[in-house]
Amino acid sequence: MRYTEALSTHSSQAANKTLRNTYGLLSLTLLFSAFTAGMSMAFNLPHPGLIITLVGFYGLLFLTHKCQNSALGILCVFALTGFMGLTLGPILSAYLSLSNGASLIMSALGITGLSFLGLSAYALVSKKDFSFLNGFITVGFFVLLFAVIAGIFVKMPALQIFISAGFALFSAAVILLQTSQIVRGGETNYIMATVNLYVSLYNMFLSVLSLLGMARDE
Repeated sequence: MRYTEALSTHSSQAANKTLRNTYGLLSLTLLFSAFTAGMSMAFNLPHPGLIITLVGFYGLLFLTHKCQNSALGILCVFALTGFMGLTLGPILSAYLSLSNGASLIMSALGITGLSFLGLSAYALVSKKDFSFLNGFITVGFFVLLFAVIAGIFVKMPALQIFISAGFALFSAAVILLQTSQIVRGGETNYIMATVNLYVSLYNMFLSVLSLLGMARDE
């Protein structure tokens, strides 16, 4: 009995440590990403384009995965999030050129922040096992992938709304699953947990911003 209690206490302490490290690193990477986005806007840098963005993202993601168990992994996380910030800058600049662009960006930030806090709090307090979302996330990934490819060739407002709303829901599911895994001890690597949460926040923010922008145009 004592052994079981001791093991449970140790697991709980390990989960809390992973959670603290994840949120600490996530906060720093968000600030760094905001800084690089600001620099991109200040120097009016052009968007690198879809191909360079994908190559840069998946290349840095691969390096981060390879170095996740070393201090070098932290540098890779900052390189990845800094690069994503650079790609975000031109998008924000485009929205700021609109008459109500600033309010759209602030609204998207607010909705994303509140959604993240709400989803995280629910997963932390309930301690539910959200592993059932794995199937939804896997199917959702391929559905969104095909939808994005279709969106390149077919310019339909309804399809763009579907893609943006789909990415928002997909990101929410990943946040729930990742936070649940940390709390329940299924995720012990705070570097990869940080990357998963950061990418989810990045996608959710852009999705909400896109939906607000399309609502403005109607």
